[in-house]
This record gives sequence, C-alpha cells and structure tokens, in this order.
Amino acid sequence: MDLKPTESELEILQVIWKKGKCSVRDVHEELAKNKDSGYTTTLKLMQIMHEKGLVERDTTAKSHLYTALITREAAQQGALDKILSTVFKGSTSDLVIQALGQHRASKDEIDAIKDYLKQFGDGE
Repeated sequence: MDLKPTESELEILQVIWKKGKCSVRDVHEELAKNKDSGYTTTLKLMQIMHEKGLVERDTTAKSHLYTALITREAAQQGALDKILSTVFKGSTSDLVIQALGQHRASKDEIDAIKDYLKQFGDGE
C-alpha cells in the first residue's frame, strides 16, 4: 500500500514519532502550542489516519492510544518523491541547489553531504 499522508496528517505523525504512543488529547495539546485547531478536528483526522493505515489504535484503555504504522523515513521519502516529480520535474540537482541556496546549512551538514556524495563519485 502506498501511504501518502497529508500535511495535517504529517503534523500529527511528527507528534507521535516524537512521543511514541499518544492519545488524541496528547496530540491535540502538542499541536495547540503552534496551531489553532479544535480537539474534534484532531480526533477526526486521527480516525481517518487509522482507516488509511497510517496509525494503529489500541482500544484496551479508556483513552485510545495511537502509534505510527509509517516510519518517518518512509514519509520523508514519499514527500520527497512527490516534490521531486511535481515541483522539480525529476531534477535532483535542481532540488539540491534550491535547498542549499535557500537554507543555510551548517558546516557539519555540508560535511555530511560531501561524505555522502563521495559514495557516488571517485572520492574527490
């Protein structure tokens, strides 16, 4: 199954990845720190995410607990694939140039990128 979380679903997944098992209230309180959203909206989104297979729901306790069924890496890969194909028309170099041109990378990040690129070239 090809799971493609929406932007709102990704926000919820970020909370679950950070905290582990979460109730709807846990997620809602975390989201409310940065976003004006109602509890029932969070509840409905999490129910939809359960139906889509993005999260698992443990109903044994009074407050249902949700865990992610999609990894952060899988979600990142899906989002990147979508952006690469739609916004950058498949050009990896355009995506990297845009990312590095618009956002200041630290020396450690640049070193990590260089080390990664060495795997594909002759090491220079």
